[in-house]
Amino acid sequence: MRFEHTILWHVLPLQATGAERTAAEADGVRHRLPRLLPWLDRVVELGANGLQLGPVFASETHGYDTTDHFRIDPRLGDDADFDRLVAEAHGRGVQVVLDGVFNHVGRSFERFRAAEAGDPEAARWFRREGDGWAVFEGHGHLVALDHDEPAVAEHVIAVLRHWLDRGVDGWRLDAAYAVPTAFWRTVAAAIRESHPHAFLYGEVIHGDYAAFAAESGLDSVTQYELWKAVWSSLNDANLFELSHALTRHAALVDAFVPMTFVGNHDVTRIASRLTDRHHLEHAVVLLATLPGHPLVYAGDEVGLEGVKEEREGGDDAIRPVLPDAPADQPGDPAVLALHQRMIALRRRLPWLVDGRLEVLETANTRLRFRVARRDGAEAVEVVLDLDGGQIDGAALEAGRGWAVLRA
Repeated sequence: MRFEHTILWHVLPLQATGAERTAAEADGVRHRLPRLLPWLDRVVELGANGLQLGPVFASETHGYDTTDHFRIDPRLGDDADFDRLVAEAHGRGVQVVLDGVFNHVGRSFERFRAAEAGDPEAARWFRREGDGWAVFEGHGHLVALDHDEPAVAEHVIAVLRHWLDRGVDGWRLDAAYAVPTAFWRTVAAAIRESHPHAFLYGEVIHGDYAAFAAESGLDSVTQYELWKAVWSSLNDANLFELSHALTRHAALVDAFVPMTFVGNHDVTRIASRLTDRHHLEHAVVLLATLPGHPLVYAGDEVGLEGVKEEREGGDDAIRPVLPDAPADQPGDPAVLALHQRMIALRRRLPWLVDGRLEVLETANTRLRFRVARRDGAEAVEVVLDLDGGQIDGAALEAGRGWAVLRA
C-alpha cells in the first residue's frame, strides 16, 4: 500500500488501554493491544485509512522512555498481539505507523546500564554534558543518545527494519528536531534501500521545515505553524494570520508534503483551544481541504475536550482511556458526521494532498482560498466566513459560515 493518500487516526496505546503508569506496577504480560481492535472500525467509519500508534515498545512509564525497541511493552501485550493488530488493520485497508523515539532512551535501557557500569563501548552511545550524561530538555530520566556514534545509527536502522519486516508501513520519528539531520539522512537512505515504500516523518516544531525535510531525507515533518495559525486566527477573528500561514504552507507544499493536524497528543484539544465551539467546523474544513497528510487525534473526531497542563500528570486530560468500543464513547455526533463528510470529500479529491494553494481573498472574518490539481485539471475554492454569512456558489460541501465550492 502507498502512503501518499493516507489519512491518519492517531491513538496512544498505553494511555488509551488504561495501562499502568509505570512498568514497575505491571504484573507480567497484559494483553491490552486487542482492546484497540474494535477501534479499527472507527478508523474505517471515519473514512480514514491509516492508524498511527503512539509508543508500543517496552518503556519505564509513558512510552517515550524506551528500554527495549525490539519488545512490545508488556503492559500492552506481546508480538502476537501486535501482529494481530497489524493484520486486522491491513485487512480493513488501514496502514499502520509506529512512533519511534530515537533521540533519547529511558535510564533502564540496557546499553545505558552498561555505560553507567563503566563499559566504554556502551558509553559511546550517549552524549556527555560536563561531568554527567546529557538528557532531553531537562528530563533527567530521558538520556540523550550520541548521534555521531555509528553504532547508534546501526541500531536505529535495525529497529526500523525489524518492525517494517513485521508489516508496519511507516514511522513517526519523535523529537526529530533534536537530532542532527545528517543522522536522519543516513537512516533514511538505509531504509530506502530495504523498504522503499516506507513512510518516514519527523516531529519538528520550529524552524525551516523545508530545509529540515531536504537535509534529513525524511518524507515529511509536522506543520506546527499551520496548527497554531488555525486556532489562533479563529479565536482572534484575524484571518490575516491564517492567510499568511497559508501562503507559507503553499511554499512548503512545493518542496514536500507536510503532516497537517489540528490536534495531537501533546497539545490542548482543539475543542478546548477554541473560544467559540462553532469554529470547530472551520478547523475541520481546513484540515480536510488543505494540502498535506492529515492526521486526526483520537477523540477529536467527536469533539472531546481536554486541556494540557505543564505539571506532573498534565497530559492526562488529553490522553484519556478509550471505552471498549466506539459506540460507548461520549461525544458530539454532529462533529463526527462533519469529519466523515469532509474526509469523504477529500477521498474523492485525492489530488488535494499536494495541490497548488493560493489565497484569493482575506478580511478579518472572511477568507477564500483555492486549491488546484498540479496539472490544473481540477480545483476547488474554500470560503470561511466567521460571521456565519451566506456563501454563494456551487457547493460540494457547505455549513454555517463555510463552503467548499467548485472552482
